[in-house]
Amino acid sequence: MSVVKKIIVTGCNGQLGRAINKTYQGSTEYECVNTDVGELDITKVDAVDRFVAEVKPYAIINCAAHTNVNGCETDVDNAYKINAVGPRNLAIAAARYHAKLMHVSTDYVFDGQARTPYTEFDTPGPKTVYGRTKLAGEDFVKEFAREYFIVRTAWLYGDGKNFVRTMLALSEKHDKVTVIGDQFGSPTSADELASAIAYLLPTDNFGVFHGTCEGITNWADFTREIYRLAGKSTAVETVTTEQYDRNVTGVVAPRPKYSVLENYMLKLTTDFMFADWEKAIAEYIKDLSF
Repeated sequence: MSVVKKIIVTGCNGQLGRAINKTYQGSTEYECVNTDVGELDITKVDAVDRFVAEVKPYAIINCAAHTNVNGCETDVDNAYKINAVGPRNLAIAAARYHAKLMHVSTDYVFDGQARTPYTEFDTPGPKTVYGRTKLAGEDFVKEFAREYFIVRTAWLYGDGKNFVRTMLALSEKHDKVTVIGDQFGSPTSADELASAIAYLLPTDNFGVFHGTCEGITNWADFTREIYRLAGKSTAVETVTTEQYDRNVTGVVAPRPKYSVLENYMLKLTTDFMFADWEKAIAEYIKDLSF
């Protein structure tokens, strides 16, 4: 009789954490041990050590992060604790107890000034506290973990609060919405990312990977496609980042103008292919109940 392999999932209540649980649902080989900040504070090294020692996991999937990009600009200490020290603590424990570590990172580690998609071989240059703290987390994982995957993603949506649901909610109250048209990226389904993670995890194909849906769009055109698929008649007015930021109060972290990640290492080393972003959002909208 084979022993079920335990996977600690941090940040289990987030969009990706939920998608990972859905991916492993019904598995006879793997069991998710779900944690959020109430069960495990990843910023405390001793607590992480005790938890990992007790569970004896096959792997740890770190979905926990301080993802409020504007909030990180003023909540710097917490951003470093959650996005950098947390992954460090998990990496130390993963190495000590011989577990694989799957760490989820972000397009914000780049400067957003490129004209062609970023590959894993491009040099990071974050422009925000969020990006700097996430890059520090990556560096700690590389330093302390023995068997690790770092998967960078972008423009994620799934089961939870996200851009797609926000736009659909706005369409219920407004005949017209204003959306930025000069920021480019690849909207990525949490289900697609969870599938990529589940594909990589059993392998020894360690290292840094980019993981986004295929294709490129901007926020305004993405919104138009959401409304088309959902049968909404709300008009979308395109504005520049500068025009939009003038109407926002509080601290605004600079958003990358170009967030397109090329899944280069996946294509070089595996047969795994992400769905096109149009196909993935169509699936997502189909499954939503309005």
